[in-house]
Amino acid sequence: MIDLAEKKLAVWVLTPQGMTLANQVKQALPHTDLFASQTLLPGKSYTGFSSLAKALAQVWDHYDGHYFIMATGIVVRTIASLIQDKTKDPAVVCGDETGRFVISLVSGHIGGANELAVKLSSILGATPVITTATDVNQVPAIDVIARDQGLYIENRQSVKNVNMAFIKGESLPVHDPFNLVSPYLLSTVMDEFALFAAEKSGIWVDYTVRDLPKKVLVLRPKMLVAGIGCRRGVPRHELKDHLYQVFQDRGLSVNSLSKIVSVDLKADEPGLLELAKTLNVPIEFYTREELDQVKTIPTPSSLVNKHIGVKSVCEAAAMLATGRTSLLVKKTASRTVTIALAAIPFIS
Repeated sequence: MIDLAEKKLAVWVLTPQGMTLANQVKQALPHTDLFASQTLLPGKSYTGFSSLAKALAQVWDHYDGHYFIMATGIVVRTIASLIQDKTKDPAVVCGDETGRFVISLVSGHIGGANELAVKLSSILGATPVITTATDVNQVPAIDVIARDQGLYIENRQSVKNVNMAFIKGESLPVHDPFNLVSPYLLSTVMDEFALFAAEKSGIWVDYTVRDLPKKVLVLRPKMLVAGIGCRRGVPRHELKDHLYQVFQDRGLSVNSLSKIVSVDLKADEPGLLELAKTLNVPIEFYTREELDQVKTIPTPSSLVNKHIGVKSVCEAAAMLATGRTSLLVKKTASRTVTIALAAIPFIS
């Protein structure tokens, strides 16, 4: 479930009556900005525009959702060149200026347009209009479940196969060792994961890589932490190459990487910071005193101890970040980089 109160919303208005509705929304949802046609009377509460298309293009990616109080046809023509992918596009809803209807138009599931339409309707006393098949058939939507559980959708083209199976009431093989999606599925759609077959959809929820049938939806839990040590000045590409090699050699998906951790002496290391930015994961640093609290190190280093005063960087950091006393992958070293992996514990 999306917390709409924390999302940034843009409301677009063409008429004075529409502005009345927009102000109601702004009062109810604090992170709301209003955009209105310059043909309306000047006001301090909104940003004026002379061209809806140009104004929208400038801020399209700056908001989690856009609510257009105008005819659907205008909205469709305006957003046509901006929409790219339903897993990335902001939520788009539109509604009439009398506040009778609020229509979920784009990114209904992952983007949250369906939930936004329902929320806006409750604020305005309107009727939400939602047309996504899983919603109208009152069955779970696997992309919504994945979003709410923080799962990375690795092959989004298979979402439609799983959702269609839900709609038809067909049984599905499900591999979900951490019990992340199973509680939200209808019991009638679950079979043993051993029943995966080329002609059938299915759901695989794990950080391990397997050779699966094409129709099987692969969801990656963000539960792996990479502890990294490196020489001063190591470039990003060397760090990335070694990281990817470790994941590949161990049959693990890099899409399950949750964060990178290291010692605070590396907090200004450009390559390490660039790596985290490239992979779009947070990076955290521990003091030597904190790392020294990890007593059981699988492969301690006398050289590291001599230079910085701790027995380990990558292994100690990975275990400290996850609270684990063991590692998924012990220290692996290249000429300039050391990496260890640990898994964040899930309680199923």
